Amino acid sequence: MAEPMFEPPGHGALEPRTPIDLLLSELASRVDEIVMDRERLRALLDAVISISSDLELAAILDRIVAAALTLVDARYGAMGVLDDAGGLADFRTQGLSLEEITALGDPPAGRGILGHIIDHPQPLRLIDLSSHPASVGFPPGHPPMRTFLGVPVTVGDKAWGNLYLTDKRGGELFTEDDEAIIKALAAAAGVAIDNARLYSELAASQAERERLVVFRDRDRIGRDLHDLVIQRLFATGLQLQSIVHLVDASEAAARINSAVDEIDGAIGDLRAAIFSLHTDTDQDLSAAVRSLLGLVRHQLGFMPEVAFSGPVDGAVSESVHIEVLAMLREALSNAARHAQAERVDISVAVEDETLAITVTDDGCGIPADAPRRGLNNLASRAEALGGTFGFEDAEPGTRLRWTIPL
Repeated sequence: MAEPMFEPPGHGALEPRTPIDLLLSELASRVDEIVMDRERLRALLDAVISISSDLELAAILDRIVAAALTLVDARYGAMGVLDDAGGLADFRTQGLSLEEITALGDPPAGRGILGHIIDHPQPLRLIDLSSHPASVGFPPGHPPMRTFLGVPVTVGDKAWGNLYLTDKRGGELFTEDDEAIIKALAAAAGVAIDNARLYSELAASQAERERLVVFRDRDRIGRDLHDLVIQRLFATGLQLQSIVHLVDASEAAARINSAVDEIDGAIGDLRAAIFSLHTDTDQDLSAAVRSLLGLVRHQLGFMPEVAFSGPVDGAVSESVHIEVLAMLREALSNAARHAQAERVDISVAVEDETLAITVTDDGCGIPADAPRRGLNNLASRAEALGGTFGFEDAEPGTRLRWTIPL
């Protein structure tokens, strides 16, 4: 008599499994896979939407790395951006703490496994990083990493960078599905990066066009002020000067002379305003000062000497930059008109977050009864910046001083 294929229930043996049971089990497994695939697809779509919603390149790179970590459940991730020489121009990481990043010092230069993917822009999956022939180990303080997935990111037909992922959570290995979904993310990343770069170029082009429009308007306003307003004021001053000798009353003559001085001061203010309109704040302050000296040398009859000290080009804001040039222009114009100087020395220094400027000439000095409109104007400009202005005899000549907080 043949022995039964299965023991009866309750005797410690497994229940018999019919073909329908096996089919249902297989279907349940497939359903789980389908649900998981749908969830990953949804996560990929969310990631693509996320990285495409920003047009700032640095933010896009950080979002790409964060999305990659989530999609394949990796502990560490990075985006390496290639430079023209084939090395790494930028390296954006996620998963490392700030203390770990600080302890590691300089970012990778593109050696080892990273360099291998740069030289061979193809996806790479590794069970153990240290077993690859290109591995050069980790620097001191680097956290241990074992499993690895690397995928190139291309913009158009050009390799733009690489996406690196290490240590899949749970000790698992990166799979073909992981590679496929990161390749899809990298393709979307390439499009987002290209869009961000195009947007940046367009924004720069638009900004340059707007800048040119502003400069054209400034040129037109400057010409109008010079050709119309200044010339009329100058003519009015000449007319007043021509009738002073016809006035017998000394008080009336003094008033006419005072009015001429006021007109002269107004012309100086307008010239300073015109100069400010033509000031290019993209130019370093030291270069702008030297350009100014080249302009006023014709008024003075010689080239002033200038000395710079401290971080003059990096510490001065745009608003201070403009005012400093206007004050120097006015001071040098006054020296050319009144001082009869043969030498002018200028010092521009930045120290302890303070800008200090001195202008010293060897001229005739400032008479006690001279109008103070120009000096008052220089003081007002300094006070508007929260600074101070003063002047003193230089024996011979005059020394002007400004201090402006930065």
